[in-house]
Amino acid sequence: MIDLIEFIVKALVDDPSEVKIKEVPGDRVTLYELRVAKGDVGKVIGKRGRTAGAVRTILNAVSTKQGKRAELEIIE
Repeated sequence: MIDLIEFIVKALVDDPSEVKIKEVPGDRVTLYELRVAKGDVGKVIGKRGRTAGAVRTILNAVSTKQGKRAELEIIE
């Protein structure tokens, strides 16, 4: 799952070397914390959060197919 998020986000940002993803397993939901360079946060979130919403939708679809739940949190 981390590879999928990393692949998508690195295509969006100007500085792919600054993309960091941390997996925080929980009881029911696995949380993925995404950190990017300061100037790339807006590119990952997008206008009105549409880009972030699209990434979350893809993540949700893949995790549901695997029988799990996952959430993406973008940390500034």
